[in-house]
This record gives sequence, C-alpha cells and structure tokens, in this order.
Amino acid sequence: MNDQAQSASALRGRTGGQILVDQLLAQGVRTLSCVPGESFLAALDALHGSAIEVLVCRNEGGAAMMAEAAGKLTGRPGVCFVTRGPGASNAAHGVHVAAHDSTPMILLIGQVGRAMRHREAFQEVDYEQMFGRIAKWVVEVNEASRLPELMARAFRVAMQGRPGPVVVALPEDMLSEETAVIADAPKVEPAEAAPAPADLRRLAELMRGARRPVAILGGSRWSEEASAGFVAFAERTGLPVATSFRRAHLFPADHPNYAGDLGIGPNPKLFRRIQEADLVLLLGARLSEMPSGSYTLLDVPMPRQALVHVHPGAEELGRVYQPSLAIQASPSAFLAALAAAELDFGPPAQEAGAAHQDYLAWSQEPLKVPGDFQYAEAMVWLRQRLPPDAIICNGAGNYAGWIHRYYRFRRFATQLAPVSGSMGYGVPAAVMAKHLFPERIVIAFAGDGCFLMNGQEFATAVQHGLPIVVVVVDNAMYGTIRMHQEGRYPHRVSATDLANPDFAALARAYGGHGERVERTQEFAPAFERALACGKPAIVHCLLDPEAITPAKTLSQLRGSKLSD
Repeated sequence: MNDQAQSASALRGRTGGQILVDQLLAQGVRTLSCVPGESFLAALDALHGSAIEVLVCRNEGGAAMMAEAAGKLTGRPGVCFVTRGPGASNAAHGVHVAAHDSTPMILLIGQVGRAMRHREAFQEVDYEQMFGRIAKWVVEVNEASRLPELMARAFRVAMQGRPGPVVVALPEDMLSEETAVIADAPKVEPAEAAPAPADLRRLAELMRGARRPVAILGGSRWSEEASAGFVAFAERTGLPVATSFRRAHLFPADHPNYAGDLGIGPNPKLFRRIQEADLVLLLGARLSEMPSGSYTLLDVPMPRQALVHVHPGAEELGRVYQPSLAIQASPSAFLAALAAAELDFGPPAQEAGAAHQDYLAWSQEPLKVPGDFQYAEAMVWLRQRLPPDAIICNGAGNYAGWIHRYYRFRRFATQLAPVSGSMGYGVPAAVMAKHLFPERIVIAFAGDGCFLMNGQEFATAVQHGLPIVVVVVDNAMYGTIRMHQEGRYPHRVSATDLANPDFAALARAYGGHGERVERTQEFAPAFERALACGKPAIVHCLLDPEAITPAKTLSQLRGSKLSD
C-alpha cells in the first residue's frame, strides 16, 4: 500500500467525544473520576462500553482530588471530567492541590457551545482566565480534529519538568460533531534532563569535604526504583535522610539512616541538625513554607550550608534559595546517573546513627493526652498491625500530626496527603487508591471538619464496592483554627465549634459499616471489625478537645501567640 493509501485508511469519521476517548486510551487512561453534566453527554456516550472505568462521584471537588491521588500513585496524570461553571468551580479545589503538590493531573471541562461563547451563556466561564495562574496549561479545543495533537500535549505538559495540572475545556458542540481524524497520537512520556557529569563530580567533591551532611527528599517524579536507589546511596555515603512535608514514603522509616520528616511541628533535634549541617542535598523538593519552618530552616536567599538542589523544573532552581550546585533532573534521572557514575564520595558520614536514634526517641513512645481515647496509642497499634504496603490517606488538620509523628511509612507510594494543606482530601484519595490497588489495605484519616468537606465520596466507595476504612477523629471543632485562635485571642471562641452527626450511623445510612470508639481499648477490635466487614467502613473516634496536638493541650497553648 502506498503512502497516500495509508493516509486515507488512517482517516475515519468519529465524533469529538469518541476521538477524545480514543486519545485517553492511547495515553494509557483506564480510570477517570467524574460528576456528569449535559455539557459533555457526547463524551459520556463515547465512554459507554469503553475500556475506561468511570468512578461516579458526588462532588467535583472530591472527583478532582481522586484524579490528583491517581497522579500521585502512578506518576501519570489522573483524569477528572466535570461540567462547566459550578462544576469547574468545585473542581478547582483539586486543581490547587495538584499545583502545590506537583502532581500530574488533567481536568476535562464541558464548555458551552462555540456559537454561544463570549455572551455569558448558561454557566459560561473563560477557563484560561479562571485557571491560568493555577494550572500549568489551559486550553480550549475548538476543533475535534485537533484533539490528538492537543491531548498528547496536555499529557506531556502535565508530566514533564515540575508536574502539575492541565485544564482542557471542551465545547459541547465540538464533542458531538463528526469529523475525520488521523490515527491517535502515541503514548507520551516526560522528557528527562540528565545531570551533567561535571555536576556529579562537583557533588562528590562537596560530599568529600563535608563533615555533617544531610539529605532532604521530597517532590514528585519519583519511582520505586529511585526510592530504592537513594537508600543504596545513603548507605554508601552515610547520609542521614529526612523527608519533606507529607513525603515520608520516599524513604523507609525503619532504615537506620532515616532521620524523620519535616513539616508542622517537626522534631526540634532534626530541625537543628539540618540548620547545623555543612552540606544539604535537597532532592526533588522545593522546601516551601511548611517543611522549612516558614523559611527559617535555611537562610534566604543564601543558605549558610552548601546547598545542592536537584529538581526537575529549571524554574525552581534558585527561585528561593541560591544553591552552591543546581542540577536540573528528576529524582529518577538523577539517581540513575548517580548509580552509573564511578565517583569517590569519601568515607561515609558518621551522623546517620545518631539522627535515627533521635527520630526513634521522638516517635517511639506515645505521649498521653487528656481524655479516654489516646490517639497516639491507636496510631502505634496501627503501625504494628498494618502491613508495609498499606496506603494511608489524610487531609488537613491537627489530627494529622499524630500520623506524621507515630506512623512509620516503610514502602514507596503508601502516603497520600496534600502538601497544599487542603481539607477534605483523605476520603476521595482513599477511594481512588482502593480502586487502583484493591488488594491493599487503604485507610483514610479525617478530622470531623475535614470529613464533612468531601465525606460524601463515601457513597462513591459504597457504589463501586471499595472497602476503605475511614478513621474519623472527632473533637467537635475546627481544631487547627481553634489552636491559633486561642493562641491569639484566648477564651474568645468564634466560628470554630462544630455540631457533628453520628459518623458511625452515617456510614450505615450510606450502606457501609460503622463503629464508635470512646476509649482506647475499643479501637483495635472496632478497627478489626471494620477491616473484616468487606464494606466501606467508618470508625468514629471521640477525641477530647483539650488534646489539640500530640504533645500539648489546648490550655497549654492558649495565649501562646502561635505563628502561622
């Protein structure tokens, strides 16, 4: 067959919705989250009977967070489909998480018909204006024939460099019109910037001259192989290894080189160790406000320590901290190059053992807090009970402090939590995690305020038969805000009290399993029943309001003028 005949055979009449689904399949998409809308009925029709499973959600915020969680777990963009106007506005919640967490994600939005644009038609929004400062790229596809080109670009942009969200608006009439289109674009992979050999030699030189080096791991563009590669590198060099805020799964907590995680209320000894280091290897992370202690961990813009910053996005290198050595590379590419290079890093550093002992002393024994339910004891029990591959999800709130302090992440891709500090993340993230990994235990932690942000996605878990366990930690208030409120305005409680439902009864009303825990000794048997029931379950734990942090009570913090 000649070239002209081959080109003719590649042309086929398809609706825009069918072409869109073809492109998603070509990019390896097999699951997407969705709240349906009339603006993309043609795409929903094309999904009917396709190889893509649609998780039907109850709110676009939860749907977008599910897609973000898929991006975290797989390294390829999670996909969410929502309708125009209010639907897109709700989904902005998940787009913000993906942006701050450097997660590849694609948000598809049904748009008004092309002939109605710029008239403020029903639910019309200019998405380039709406998402232009949050997403990596925003595009409206006005010709179905361009879908292969623009969807391939969307996947590439979402993944490469510093990953993030891409927003694609799809006019309703474009999705329903039929056109001839050339064969699908190939599956795209992110481009990799390889470290220069001279940079690796300079790193080895800096490490040979260091006496108190430390590594900080964070960000995205990691893989299980890269995580294992850094374990080998740490063993070879004697590096103490810290993980950034909500990135604890990047290095096993039971490894003798692990020094702990940086976040809200970190181990003071770890914070001081990094401040007193003479070399900091910052790999993959941006070291933003939370892990840097409001930018006090390293001096801005010139750190006292020699700083080696490795990041996949060139724009991040020198953005806040001026490094001694800047290397543009993903963690995976950097570690592959490092393993292949024959370099002398000098004798192993001697601080890892002491750093790990500091971590164990900080996290080993549960501290007692007021009340009958000792949350720390429950968390220590869970770290002994759960297998290493269990996936732990949480949103934002003081309740997460117990997870970060007492649980030990031992495997790659077992932590799903928003670096952005977004409430309502844990339940939708757990739904997606259980869908992708049905053989693994998936636990979502949520405060009472956090759960009711996106807790309706528990219905999604019931509908799709995904037996997650949600641990709701209920102190009848927005705890983090109350902590700061009492610190600045003691005894002047305003807008932070909550009247809550019976969450165990709510689980049963949804068709799941519910347990109520008022005392510590009730937690283990309640959790085992929840795990064994074979249905989505909620374990409702009542926490004394005084138990505001793992270490200090609300009364102790009252009037202390905590900083943000």
